[in-house]
Amino acid sequence: MTFTTILLLGLLASGESPAPLDGPHRTFEDDLLKELPGKWRLRGSMAGGEAVDHVVEVDWVLNHQFLRIHETAAQPSKSGMRYEAMVFLGRDNTSERYVAHWLDVFGGRWSETLGYGRRDGATLELLFEYPDGPFRTSLRWDAAHRTWRWLMRQKAPTGEWKDFLDATLSAEH
Repeated sequence: MTFTTILLLGLLASGESPAPLDGPHRTFEDDLLKELPGKWRLRGSMAGGEAVDHVVEVDWVLNHQFLRIHETAAQPSKSGMRYEAMVFLGRDNTSERYVAHWLDVFGGRWSETLGYGRRDGATLELLFEYPDGPFRTSLRWDAAHRTWRWLMRQKAPTGEWKDFLDATLSAEH
């Protein structure tokens, strides 16, 4: 028997159970994402070349279980729409993955898809399996410049991944 098995059997025999990996007594702590709370400016370009200029405010909510990312367009797009999103980013420790609830002005149809992701060093990549195909969102922290690169890519029917958004988050002062 392994040490872990013996320890678990001992805890079960004593009536004590191991602490759960998720729940209100285990808050979401992440050495990369601790850099994200604050007020940011998101600037870059959308597919088709349209410039993006959004305000992004990030804070911890719900007992430090989620990062709330509130994104608002500084100006309406060429179509006249003013984009707004509220993203709740958390961690499922049991499944060892990140989870994102993306709610935006496009409504309920698109909000029913959860994003799941993994972290690789200074990059967090989320995959959303939307009804019209897969969509990747990645955030990469640049510690030297204290900025985030926010890259969104969409899988075309041909199977090729195409940029949807390529932007930088810079701290507002």
